[in-house]
Amino acid sequence: MTPQAPTPAYRRLSVEQRRSQLLKAALELFAHQAPEEVSLDDVAEAAGVSRPLVYRYFPGGKQQLYEAALRSAAEELEQCFDEPAEGPLTQRLSHALDRYLAFVDEHDAGFSALLRGGSVVETSRTTAIVDGVRRAAAEHVLGHLRVTEPGARLRMTVRMWIGSVEAASLIWLDEGKEPPVDEVRDWLVEQFVACLVTTAGRDPQTADVVRAALTAERAEGAVGGLVRRVLPVVGDARHLR
Repeated sequence: MTPQAPTPAYRRLSVEQRRSQLLKAALELFAHQAPEEVSLDDVAEAAGVSRPLVYRYFPGGKQQLYEAALRSAAEELEQCFDEPAEGPLTQRLSHALDRYLAFVDEHDAGFSALLRGGSVVETSRTTAIVDGVRRAAAEHVLGHLRVTEPGARLRMTVRMWIGSVEAASLIWLDEGKEPPVDEVRDWLVEQFVACLVTTAGRDPQTADVVRAALTAERAEGAVGGLVRRVLPVVGDARHLR
């Protein structure tokens, strides 16, 4: 006689605890598989519960569960740039990027699916969730610059950099997480400084922001290192001055 499969052991959890448990299980699956490859049975098995219980908390099925998991991941991503306004700007951005890239590293395939789109479960709502992360990150960065009313050029510069962080993260995953994550972090910080300086040459508001930010930077910090590496490269082009 074939033994029956053991009945999953249920723990008595509050509604919020059970929902969090299911979202955690779903996020772990979405982190390593494309959304369309994950079934409700997979989520139930990962959480150690029955499929009907998953439906009880997410009656809209897989689409509702995916959107809820996406919102949970988005909230975590948004908090990556929420750094105390202390110390040099580049130091704060480095700490923020450490958290962001750690999230990318942990969620891997799920992060790629999140940003690249094209999934069968992608909708206008999921797109809005992703766009919300970008807007929140940009607002955090503007806060680090101590700007409450950015002009078009400064806002565009910040949003362009957020886009480059996303692109670099995806390429980093495609390249087998090379170069080392610390190098990627430092390079992205330097890219932001370079973008700000370029915009400062055309925009008085950004120029004031750069001057204020530079007063807190240290010679041995990110900006000092960038200047020492770049000056020899451009110093030979004296005919352009």
